[in-house]
Amino acid sequence: MVGCGEHYIPAFALALGFGPVATGLTASAPLFVGAVLQLVTPLAVRRLGTNRGWVVATTAVQALSFLPLIWWALRGRAEPWELLVAVSIYWSAGMAGAPAWNAWMGTLIPERMRTPYFAHRSRLGQFAVLAGFVAGGLLLEWGKRRGVLLPTFAVLFSLASGCRLVSTLCLAACRELKPPAAEAPTTAHRSAAGEESARAGLADGWRRLRALASGPAGTLVTYLWAITFACQFSGAYFSPYMLKDRDFSYLSYMLVVAVSFLARALVLPSLGRLGSRIGSLGLLWVGGLAIAPLTLFWLVSANIPYLVGVQVVAGASWAAYELAVVLLFFETASHRERTGVVTAYNLGHAVAWVSGAACGGLLLRSLGEDRNAYYTVFAVSAILRVAAIPLLRRVHLPPAAASTLPTRNAPVQTGTGITGADGDENETIGATDLLLPGDGILPGDAVLPTDS
Repeated sequence: MVGCGEHYIPAFALALGFGPVATGLTASAPLFVGAVLQLVTPLAVRRLGTNRGWVVATTAVQALSFLPLIWWALRGRAEPWELLVAVSIYWSAGMAGAPAWNAWMGTLIPERMRTPYFAHRSRLGQFAVLAGFVAGGLLLEWGKRRGVLLPTFAVLFSLASGCRLVSTLCLAACRELKPPAAEAPTTAHRSAAGEESARAGLADGWRRLRALASGPAGTLVTYLWAITFACQFSGAYFSPYMLKDRDFSYLSYMLVVAVSFLARALVLPSLGRLGSRIGSLGLLWVGGLAIAPLTLFWLVSANIPYLVGVQVVAGASWAAYELAVVLLFFETASHRERTGVVTAYNLGHAVAWVSGAACGGLLLRSLGEDRNAYYTVFAVSAILRVAAIPLLRRVHLPPAAASTLPTRNAPVQTGTGITGADGDENETIGATDLLLPGDGILPGDAVLPTDS
């Protein structure tokens, strides 16, 4: 779905005749809509009493969201607002299911199986995305040469929809060993002094929110939001730069983008071993510093072999960043907090994504949308990434997780279970568990396949 569908939506917008800024916003603005709508996830899960049912429903909607894209590709035209609505439904369904998927997987996969399972899953996922993207590029080049480019997009989106439906069936076949407990009515809701109790509850919630913001999970997501803004300042405009300004063929575009997927998949085992030695926070420093200058390499040359080399470096850098973020999400937030933390992160991530793309688009348009304008946007993006490093310095681990960083040992046994970041038994992970990106919960699942 991602390789032959999601990653070709910007190219589809360009094929429909949209300009570079409109194309960039088509790829970014729907994320904000999705992030707002995914706020219903905690309530929906509580009402349904199941994470599994909610995930299956949202993935089914995501599969169906490709249908209007198929129709417009066959019709040969679409209005920008129509494409925005369809892509917004796609992202809304994916993001709404992400917090529930994250909580579900935390209880479904046994702790001792997580490292091999998620490592194998991630590698298979990277190669599947690569295969889909390569197949899509070859099909589009074939369609362009024969004058049937838009109908070829219809074929790609049909394949993407079918793949998501298969994924939905696989998810429906999985069990839910530990459904979320329904919330019992609180005393504040039953008391005659309900208004006073509600005010006290609100004050307590505000205190807990402030504690979360200054805690490990809060400092992590603040840094991730800053990086998202900096990266999307330029990331939304790499596809227009290659396909419109540089007039790359779909084969060249596919090659430059696909090599990043391949590099990510190949370096994951080595990064896993590196993460075991230096810890998740050390791995975040490696990835965070490595991605900072990447956009500057695009200013040097548009030679295809050179850009392939740049993308190898970019793929390895992003793989380190994404792996570290996955580890830190599980280490800094307890099982009870994780759905809420991921939901809040998704909202802030989408705001940063859209605002970064909008600011980059405004600068690109104000400078005339020529090659120098693109170069300026890429340079500013690199400066913003460097400016986020002070926020990286604030990221820290809970004491229990931090104490395990220098070792290769498994998480501490506490009688009947495993101690997680919050000290709960049978809960989450230790510092050496290598959990790789899940469905839509992390920025690595959303960033563009080029350096973004």
